[in-house]
Amino acid sequence: MVVAPLLRLPQPGLRCMGSTLYKSQASPMKSRIYSQICRLGGQTAPCFSTSVSRWQTETLDRTRNIGIIAHIDAGKTTTTERMLFYSGFTRRIGDVDEGSTVTDFLPAERARGITIQSAAITFHWPPGDGAESQPLERDPSVPKSTVSHTINLIDTPGHADFTFEVLRSLRILDGAVCILDGVAGVEAQTEQVWNQASTYKIPRVIYVNKLDRDGAAFGRTVREVSSRLAVYPAVCQIPWFEGGNGAFVGVADAINLQGLRWKEGEDGRSVKMMDLEQLDAEESSLAQELRRARIALVELLSEQDEAIVEKFFECDEDHLAVPPMDIIDSLRRCVLDQSSRIVPVFAGASFRNMGVQPLMDAVVNLLPSPPEAPDPEVSIGGVKGGLRRLLSGDLIVEQNEKASAPVKGKKKKKAALQADPKDAISKLQSCALAFKVVNDPKRGVLVYVRVYSGSLDRNSLLFNTNLHLSERAPRLLKMYANDAVEVDSIPAGHIGVVVGLKHARTGDTLLSYAGNKPTPPEPLTSLQLRPIDVPPPVFFTSVEPHSLSEEKRMQESLGLLLREDPSLHVSVDEESGQTLLSGMGELHLEIARDRLINDHKAKASMGRIEIGYRESGLGTSNAITKIFDKEVAGRRGKAGCTAIVEPIDETDVSDLADEDTLLAETIEGNQIIIRAPGLQVDRSSRNDEETSPLLPPGLDPSSLRAALQNGALAALARGPQFTFPMHNTRVTLTLNAEEHLFGNDTTTSALSSAARQATSAALRDLLTGPGTVMMEPVMNVIISVDEASLGSVVHDISSSRGGHILSLDEEVPSSATDASGSPAEDNRPPIDPKRVYAPPDPFETPSVGAEVPVSASRPRTITAKVPLKEMVGYLKHLRSLTAGRGTFVMSVDRFENMSAQRQKAVLAELRGGF
Repeated sequence: MVVAPLLRLPQPGLRCMGSTLYKSQASPMKSRIYSQICRLGGQTAPCFSTSVSRWQTETLDRTRNIGIIAHIDAGKTTTTERMLFYSGFTRRIGDVDEGSTVTDFLPAERARGITIQSAAITFHWPPGDGAESQPLERDPSVPKSTVSHTINLIDTPGHADFTFEVLRSLRILDGAVCILDGVAGVEAQTEQVWNQASTYKIPRVIYVNKLDRDGAAFGRTVREVSSRLAVYPAVCQIPWFEGGNGAFVGVADAINLQGLRWKEGEDGRSVKMMDLEQLDAEESSLAQELRRARIALVELLSEQDEAIVEKFFECDEDHLAVPPMDIIDSLRRCVLDQSSRIVPVFAGASFRNMGVQPLMDAVVNLLPSPPEAPDPEVSIGGVKGGLRRLLSGDLIVEQNEKASAPVKGKKKKKAALQADPKDAISKLQSCALAFKVVNDPKRGVLVYVRVYSGSLDRNSLLFNTNLHLSERAPRLLKMYANDAVEVDSIPAGHIGVVVGLKHARTGDTLLSYAGNKPTPPEPLTSLQLRPIDVPPPVFFTSVEPHSLSEEKRMQESLGLLLREDPSLHVSVDEESGQTLLSGMGELHLEIARDRLINDHKAKASMGRIEIGYRESGLGTSNAITKIFDKEVAGRRGKAGCTAIVEPIDETDVSDLADEDTLLAETIEGNQIIIRAPGLQVDRSSRNDEETSPLLPPGLDPSSLRAALQNGALAALARGPQFTFPMHNTRVTLTLNAEEHLFGNDTTTSALSSAARQATSAALRDLLTGPGTVMMEPVMNVIISVDEASLGSVVHDISSSRGGHILSLDEEVPSSATDASGSPAEDNRPPIDPKRVYAPPDPFETPSVGAEVPVSASRPRTITAKVPLKEMVGYLKHLRSLTAGRGTFVMSVDRFENMSAQRQKAVLAELRGGF
């Protein structure tokens, strides 16, 4: 029996972040040393015996950029706090209930006990000075966790309202730890974040938490991992319940064939380690189960990894004789190769300080370093591919070929890059992603960036490909919680902070080019690192300043909110003049209100939360022709247009394009078709540009299309009867060159005005004919309840709320979840949970076996479609029905027409609210 301390405190005052060495008082000498290293590039520094490039490579290999993902209340922040404590970063364990955590630092987070915005923090495991102070050579016969590694950790939210926050954090991760509640198992939001991580091909390990709670079922959770997440769980640890069905006291390690036991009530820094013989003497049933776990682990790995099969035969086909280091190497290969679908599973109880240190060893041993991570996806000029293909120049060649190919209904672009693509790429100094913007009261606006290639240097000119403007980076920081040190450069694979950017927003791609050129060559200006689609907001509320003098301050505060969170939207109602703030859910808007008033000190008030309805026609309008003839700013403008409006179904994707069609495009749920019969558009000109002899001077088909499209979109922004935006509407604009063009008097502004007037008139024509109808958002709702509450919740959804139950205990793919999932995984065959090894759970009866543990609180899942209006305030009602145990997540499915009775009731409520 050995008592081994798992916490080795670092040298006093010495800390690190990535490749930056500095003391807690920000040693200037070490900052200068690091800056000199970055400038030297591949040269040999005089104070080092090895080359700088090799030193940087080894440092990068000992860096882990990981994230914590899970359903709400699974224990993400609690686990993060233990990691910080055991690594020596903090001297006391933070508590979510007390509001003393490091990563949940916002007042709203501490008040509610949930994570709202992702927090980035850095520590070293094992405790030490990070990769910089370690020898370059490592003994391959020992695990990587014997050498101190730098871990950049992102703690993400679990609430469904902050799904976009999780998405933008996942983009910059190389690996992730998915935490599961040992009582609830795989929950609804867990599946959603798992699918999102699959989209970015992020290697993951699973940590089953809360095994100290009554009803915890590790075996059932493992089987749910196979059935609901569609992966093979490689059980690396099994829980140790005292006497087989007593209190949770530790874990048994199937890799090293040993037991780890923590003492109840202590801080978890010391653990009693017992080998297999000692376990046979004290816990014989656990020892036998540990042998079965080792056999199952080796068998599972041998199905995917040839190297472990050879080791197995070398050990005379003895599963227990396979060396632990070979199993770790095999697990690492399988984790990095996601086609194997093998995910390691670990066990613990973070709140009781059990199982966290082995989890951190697994992070170092199994998850990839930045060079080993999957190639991040980039988009350039509408062409998607990997970052390595971009840096080799192949992606730009493909983009040029696509741009030079003629496309029907679109302007034929000229290949802007005539020089060698590799020459252009060689001048690209750095490529970085701004994944987080924080308004720090002391340092100002901090832009967190992940550098993907090259080196981001201080005072370099950064081109923002989203905003198409350049900003200089006056200061660069390496953040270590609240400590920071200025550096001259942030190398590839590392996370840092840029201070002083005035325009950069969350999700923007930043480039620096050789010679500090303000604008890189044309294709690179459209480069997007891991592009993300922001879902449409469904909740909105009005924001009003207390006085006119406070309006400017309020707009500035709203601008800061939008920079930090692009899933928020601000618009102005043309009719009422109100400023409207839109978000993803009730809690999302509540947090935005708190931050606006309390953090940014804006003197404003917010109205009640409303729902964004839509309007749609019930039939086809007559053809309406409008001639715009008016003098604007001293110049006469005259143009005409004919418009027809008709409804379309969301599933209608028919292409109505013909030789007279200039444009057929679907934007925000509406389809715009522009036809110009007899315009004689020539798409084979010498300059690769479209021309037409019938157009007046200064007007080309491209600007004609844009003007008519903008006019139609402006008219569709307000419905004719209920003033809600139009949806599922097709607008067909017809331009007759002889009747609607008037020589030099026809300008783009006149064409846009004519299109707007014609479309608005066609919409009003619907009122005299078929009429219009209101549409409301319908949500995909996944509700998790216990067995006892199932009946009352189903009755409430189907009768009181007008919802439609789709299934029980079965996930139904929806449009929203499909968009965030990985299409490649949908075609994989399902995994039979009966063939997956899982240890028996306490109190599991042999008659029921591996199917369902006997428990009155068996978790059940309800999948339904419910109108959004009925889901406002539903969380409180659900908790009253389920004694506080029910949870739900929802996402927008589609907009549906409302019945006459429901429309009348909603209108009466809206008018009563005003």
